[in-house]
Amino acid sequence: MSLFYLALGLLGAVGPVAAAQVSIPQVSSVVSKATSSFAPAVTYVGPTGSASSALKTSSTSKAAPKVAAATPSATPYWLESIAHQGISAFNSAPASYQVFRNVKNFGAKGDGVTDDTAAIQAAMSSSGRCAPGSCQSSTTTPAIVYFPAGTYIVNSSIIDYYYTQIIGNPNSMPVLKATPNFSGFGIIDGDQYGGNGLKFGATDVFYRQIRNLIFDLTAIPASSSATGVHWPTAQATSLQNCVFLMSDAPGTQHQGLFIENGSGGFMNDLVFYGGLNGVVFGNQQFTVRNLTFYNAVTAIDQIWDWGWTYTGISINNCTTGLNMAAGGTAGQSTGSVTFLDSSFTNTKVAIVTAHNASSFPATAGSLILENIVLTNTPVAVQGPQGTVLVGGSLTISGWGEGHEYTPIYKKSFENSITKFSRPTELTKNGQYYARSKPQYQASPLSQFVSVRTAGAKGNGVTDDTAAINKVLKSAAAASQIVFFDAGTYKVTSTITIPPGSKVVGESYSVIMGAGSFFSSITSPQPVVAVGTSGQSGIVEWSDMIVSTQGATAGAILIQWNLASTAASPSGIWDVHTRIGGFAGSNLQLAQCPTTPKTTAVNKNCIAAFMSMYIAPSATGLYMENNWLWTADHDIEDPSETQITVYTGRGLYCASTSGTIWMVGTAVEHHALYQYQFANTKNVFAGQIQTETAYWQPNPNASVVFPIVSGWNDPNFATACVGVSGQCNMGWGLRVVNSSSILVYGAGLYSFFNNYSVTCSNSVVSPGNGGSCQTRIFSVEGTATDIDVYNLNTVGATQMVTRDGSQVALFGDNVNVYPDTIAYYKSS
Repeated sequence: MSLFYLALGLLGAVGPVAAAQVSIPQVSSVVSKATSSFAPAVTYVGPTGSASSALKTSSTSKAAPKVAAATPSATPYWLESIAHQGISAFNSAPASYQVFRNVKNFGAKGDGVTDDTAAIQAAMSSSGRCAPGSCQSSTTTPAIVYFPAGTYIVNSSIIDYYYTQIIGNPNSMPVLKATPNFSGFGIIDGDQYGGNGLKFGATDVFYRQIRNLIFDLTAIPASSSATGVHWPTAQATSLQNCVFLMSDAPGTQHQGLFIENGSGGFMNDLVFYGGLNGVVFGNQQFTVRNLTFYNAVTAIDQIWDWGWTYTGISINNCTTGLNMAAGGTAGQSTGSVTFLDSSFTNTKVAIVTAHNASSFPATAGSLILENIVLTNTPVAVQGPQGTVLVGGSLTISGWGEGHEYTPIYKKSFENSITKFSRPTELTKNGQYYARSKPQYQASPLSQFVSVRTAGAKGNGVTDDTAAINKVLKSAAAASQIVFFDAGTYKVTSTITIPPGSKVVGESYSVIMGAGSFFSSITSPQPVVAVGTSGQSGIVEWSDMIVSTQGATAGAILIQWNLASTAASPSGIWDVHTRIGGFAGSNLQLAQCPTTPKTTAVNKNCIAAFMSMYIAPSATGLYMENNWLWTADHDIEDPSETQITVYTGRGLYCASTSGTIWMVGTAVEHHALYQYQFANTKNVFAGQIQTETAYWQPNPNASVVFPIVSGWNDPNFATACVGVSGQCNMGWGLRVVNSSSILVYGAGLYSFFNNYSVTCSNSVVSPGNGGSCQTRIFSVEGTATDIDVYNLNTVGATQMVTRDGSQVALFGDNVNVYPDTIAYYKSS
C-alpha cells in the first residue's frame, strides 16, 4: 500500500485527451478465427490460447491482425468443469457463501443478442459482497466471476467489487461487447466514481484480476468517448491475456485501458486495436510486459507516474508510441519511464517527452531506453524543441535522459548510455527471459486433484498440515496438478512442495501458519518450503497467499530451496505473503493497535521472522507479480485503521548461483530490510517497490528482532555510528558481496516516522521531504554490476550509500514526488 492518492489535478484528466488526428488503416471489426501465430516482441512463453498467439499475421506485417473468435463449442476449460468446493473460511456464513460464479448460472446467455448486463452484475454482487461505496475492503467475500465462451452484450458498465477475479475461458476467449448506446466508464469499471471521487481508495485496492477476455467497443460511434476497462488499482492485482477492439476511424475517441490513480501493479499479454489512446496510464508504479498496439493515434498516454517499467512492448502503425510530455516543461507529471526489449514499427514518433535542460522538476521525465528496435519510425525521441533522437530503421542499444551517478559523479545527461551487461543465464535470444502464468488450459480435468477432496478442510480452524503434504507428494509422483480450492488452510508445521509440482489456487487460497512450531524467534521454520536443500527440478505455483496467525515470530513464510536450470526455471505467479490485518489472522485492530505513544512492543504481534528466503541451494526462479506485505492497516475495518504488526525481514536472496527474475515484485513494512541480496548474482528485477514500516523508529529497526550475523542481518549499532538523522531504520534495498544485480526501475519509499507523515510531505514543500530516514539503498562489500535504472526514493536523505558512505542526496534529484536517479552504476 502507498499512502498518497496524489490527485495533483490529474483526476481532471478523466477520459480522452486532445491529440492530432490522422487517417489510419481501418481495423476489421469482425472477429475471425485465427489460424497462425504472431511472434511477439519479447521472449514469451505463454498459453496457446493467449491474446498474443491468437494474432493472425507475421511480426513484420503492416496490417493489424485479427483475433480468435469466441466459439461456444470450444475446448472445455478445467476451471469451468471442476467441482467448486471452495469456501470463505471467515465469512459470516461460510457454508452457504458462493466463491465461484459462472455468469451463465446467473442468467447470462452469451449469445451475442441478449443484453447480459444485469445477469453479469448479479454474478458479481450476490451474497453481500464488498461493493464500492458501501465497503472499502474485505477478505471475507472473495469471488471468481467466470465467463464461458460466448459474446456477452452489455449496455452499461460492469461494476467490479473488492477481491474479485474476472476470468474467461482461455481456449476460446469470451467477448464483452458494448452496445451503441453504452453508458458508463469502462465495460468493466474497476473503481466507480461517486460524489467524492473514486469509491474505493485506489491505493488500497488489492487482490483482483481480469484475464482471458475480449473487450469490443466497435459498436460505439467513433466520435463518442468509450473505455474498455477503468482500472485504478494497487498491489497484488493483474490484467492478463486480454484484447481491446476499438474504432480507428479518423477522430476516434475510444480508449482501451484507463488508469488515473493507485499504487500498482502488474499487467501482461494485452493487445490493443485502434483508439485515440490504446492506454492512458497514471499510477505511482507499474510493471507492464508484452503489450501490443495497432493503429492507435497514441499507443500509450502516460499522464503521470513515479516509475513505470515497460518490457516487451510492440507498437505498430501508430502516430505516437509513448507520450510522456503531460504537464509540459514547466510542470512535468511523469516521473520516470524504463523501456526495454521493445519495438516501434511504422510509427511517426516513438516517444514524446517534455524533459530538457531547464524543465521542472529537474529529474522529471527521466527516461531509459535499452534494446529498442525501430522499423520505419522517423523520430525516436521528440522533445519540447523538436527531435532529440533520430529514428529510422535501427536498434537503440542504450539511451537516456535524467541524472547519472557512475558511480558517484552527478550530472544531467541526454544521450546514449552503456547499457547494463546482461548475464547470458538471464536471457534468451539476447532478451530477458519471461514466462506468463500457466493456466493449464490444455490439461484435462482428470489431471487435477483437489486438496479438499483429498481431505483438507480449508476452514481456518482444522489442522490441514498432514492432508496437504500427503496430496502434494502423491500428486507430484503422479504428474497431477494440485488445485487448492478457495479457503484458508491452517497448518502447524512446514508444508513441503516437492520437485515436479504444479500448484494453483482458487480466489487466492491461503496457507496460514499457526502455533508453537513457528514461535521461536531464534529458530525460524518455513511455513511453505519449495523443495529441500540439494533437490532439483521444476515447480510452478500460482494464485495463492501464505500468511500467519497470531504470534509466530519464527515463521519464514516461503523458503525456496529448489535448484532449477536457467533454461527451464521454476516459477511463481500471483503468489503473495500477507502478514496480519485480515480476518482469522488474530493480528487485527483489536489485537495490534498502533503504539505511537509507547515504546513497549506487543509480543503477541510479532508475526514472522521473514517473508521469503531464497536459500543458497536455490537457482533458476522466475517470479512475477508477487507482493510480500506486512499489513499496515486492518483490511476488514470499515475505516482501514492502521495497525502495528512486526515482521523481521522481507525478501532475502542468498542463492549462490542466482539466476533469478523478479518481474513486478513489491516488499513492504519489514523491520530490518525489504529486499536483501547477499552473496548472490545474476538477478533481473523489474520495478521493485518497497515501504519502510510505519511504526519505525518507535522502536528502531533492531529492537524487535535481534541481529543475527548468520542471516547477514544489517548491524545498525555499528553502521549508524556518526550518522545523523533516523539511521536505524529498515533498508529498502541492501546488496552485499554480490554481482550482476540489475534493477530496471525501483521505488523505495519511506512515508512515516512513528505514524506521522510530516517527514515525507514534499508535495507541500518540494525538496524538503527527505527526513523520514537517513539511508534507504546500500551497496556493501565486493560488488560488481550493481546497477539501477530510474531509482526513485521517498523520504530518504541519502538515496544511495556505498559501504556506509553517502553517494547521492535527495535534494539534488527532486522529481514529481519522489527523488530520481535515472542511471546508477556501482562500478
